[in-house]
Amino acid sequence: MRDEILDFLKENRDQFVSGQAMSEACHVSRTAIWKHIEVLRKRGYVIESFTKKGYRLLEEPNLISPEEMEGVLQTKSFGRYYVYEERLDSTNSIAKALAMDGVPEGTVVCAEEQSSGRGRLSRGWYSPYGKGLWFSLILRPKFLPMEASKCTLMAGVALVKAFRTLGLSEAGIKWPNDILVGSRKMVGILTEMNGTMEEINYIVLGIGINTHTTIEEVSEDLKDKVMSFAIAGIEIDRKEAFAVILKALEDQYEKVCREGFDSTLEEWKEYSVTLYKEVLVKAPDKDYIGYAKDLDRDGNLIVQLEDGREERIIAGDVSIRSTGGGY
Repeated sequence: MRDEILDFLKENRDQFVSGQAMSEACHVSRTAIWKHIEVLRKRGYVIESFTKKGYRLLEEPNLISPEEMEGVLQTKSFGRYYVYEERLDSTNSIAKALAMDGVPEGTVVCAEEQSSGRGRLSRGWYSPYGKGLWFSLILRPKFLPMEASKCTLMAGVALVKAFRTLGLSEAGIKWPNDILVGSRKMVGILTEMNGTMEEINYIVLGIGINTHTTIEEVSEDLKDKVMSFAIAGIEIDRKEAFAVILKALEDQYEKVCREGFDSTLEEWKEYSVTLYKEVLVKAPDKDYIGYAKDLDRDGNLIVQLEDGREERIIAGDVSIRSTGGGY
């Protein structure tokens, strides 16, 4: 109902639409139309109204609400079941609960703001209102649980492709889950799985993308570490960018389900900013310094140590050696 009313207003942007005309088209009372208009106003739509004239849409909010996303989605299933709130503690927490309840694959949970956004190792993720894309995607793949961690790498490849479509060609992937522009972080990816040793029940892919954060909004200690489309000088419409990103994720996921991960891992190597660099790896057991030589078929980072030995890194934080010699 509300979508139909919004469509009426958008189609007649330069003129007033009477409440009577909308009530007849939607088969509801004029009072019901007014109530839906009030909800749209609360969501940031600037709608003027005059007695005997009706309603006219003056300005749309920069939101990723269902009303805004419906007309721009290009996917078959990703985002077609769409859970939206202006504010949430964590989209991943909500997505996991919904996944347990059986919502379909491709369900997206998103928010304009997260109060308790999470990254890897339970680190916080700053998610201010309207300044990024904070969302979780539910997957129900048929491949084996041992391959689930490679979904992080798959998402990284998809996002770099989407960013290039959106005009940001400098983005690259830092193993295992960050997307950088130069040395500045723009994206974090958190993959969580539920299943048994034999099969996956669900995977929740949590993604945080800085879109409209400005350098003035970043704390002094992070000014040289944070990147966004705005800081890069690229203007984007959040809903249109979100549609491009969901389509890229769906395309990459379908490719993995159809062909396996091998070709996607080769693409990851192409987009990597970690490979062929001197790195410091803080692994769970110890720290390693060496040369990031390769990515194996399981998505592990192969690091050649200073003594010539090779270490297979399954999990850890990677710092890339700078031109000044530091990590």
